[in-house]
This record gives sequence, C-alpha cells and structure tokens, in this order.
Amino acid sequence: MTDPDAYIALITSLPSPERLFRAKQPPISRLRLDRRLAVLEPEHRTLLTEIEAVMAWGSYGMGDDGQVARTRAKALMARLDNDTLCAIVSQRIDLRATLAALRMRRDGLGPPADGWTQSRLSRHIIANWSEPTFRLDTRMPWVRDALELLQKRDPLALERFILDVTYRQLRRHGARHCFDFEAVVIYVLKWSIFDRWARSDARAAAARFEAMTQQALGDFAGLELKGAM
Repeated sequence: MTDPDAYIALITSLPSPERLFRAKQPPISRLRLDRRLAVLEPEHRTLLTEIEAVMAWGSYGMGDDGQVARTRAKALMARLDNDTLCAIVSQRIDLRATLAALRMRRDGLGPPADGWTQSRLSRHIIANWSEPTFRLDTRMPWVRDALELLQKRDPLALERFILDVTYRQLRRHGARHCFDFEAVVIYVLKWSIFDRWARSDARAAAARFEAMTQQALGDFAGLELKGAM
C-alpha cells in the first residue's frame, strides 16, 4: 500500500521544476535525486526505472538496434494501466518515430516496412510519406518547426527545441498531478530534460540524433544513413 505522506514529503523536498529550468545545471544531482527516490514503493521504483529506460535518448547501448527499443516499449506499454503514464510514454515514442522518419526522408530514403516502430503513428507516417509533415500538423503542431531545423542541419537547435516540446508535454500532464506517483515520474523526466539541456553541445546532439534514427530503423531499413545531421 502506497504511503501518501511519504510521496508528499518526497515531492516537497525536491527543487521546483521552475528552479531546475533557470539553473545552469540541475540544482539536485542524480545521486541525491536517487537517494530521495528510495522512499518509493518497490513496484513503483521498478516501474520508474523501466519508464526511464524507454524514454531516455541515451538509454541504449551503441550496439543496440531498433528491436531493442521496440521490445522495451512493447513490454512497458503492456504493463502500464495508468492513463497518464500511458499517454506520456506514447507521446515520447511517437515523437521519436516522427523525428526518425523526417530524418530518413530527408536523407532520401523511402518509407520503412510496417512494424518499424512501436509508435501508434507507424502506418500513418508510411501512408503519408510524401507529405512534408506526414499530415501530423494538427496532432503535433511542433512538427513543421522541427522539419525546418532538421533541414537547416542544426542539431543543437533541434535538440533544444525537442527538449522544450517534451517539457511542455510533461507540464500539461503534471497540472493534474501533485503528490502521487505520476507526479514523481513527471518530475524525474523533467530532471532528465534539464540535465540534457545543461550538457548539450552540437557534436553530442548530432551523435544522439544519429543513434536515435538508427535505433528507429533497426533491421527494417536495409539501407545505410550517410552524412551528419
């Protein structure tokens, strides 16, 4: 049984998200954050670890392919029975798939085979491959701006733009949660965004985007992506 007082104490002990975003580096280290998270119920701690493993851009090894990402995402979604957490994870998977598809098409590739991603948008993207934004403007208003940054080959600007998009998505979900497990997950994911922002640079951003695209393609592409972003 979850102790609500413990979760209230945990949330109130953490620096506010606004303070995180103003800081040049996160005002609480990951080590200190993990120590605070020790109060989570064991099943919540395990679930948080699984969510981070799916959602963090740097969570896959250099040798991992798209099958690893798809397997993790599928297993996590099968476990989640929480509407908010399902929405958060699904949005991140959709975002990654859309960015990877934009990159593939920019580099002259045709649409990938069905099943190339765990995203709900897989078939929609394939069916609308020739459309500049895959007809996702209404569902994802940020896609057109991301496309422009991708075409300008500015990886740092694109990464920071996407970090801002994901932050705003989390903030909308967080408005409905204050002192529950969902609030804890949202806080940790925000912390990861601010940590990434503080450590971002152009070369690292390009490498991360390349790795993300390769993971999305996996063994479905049959083609090599060449050239930096």
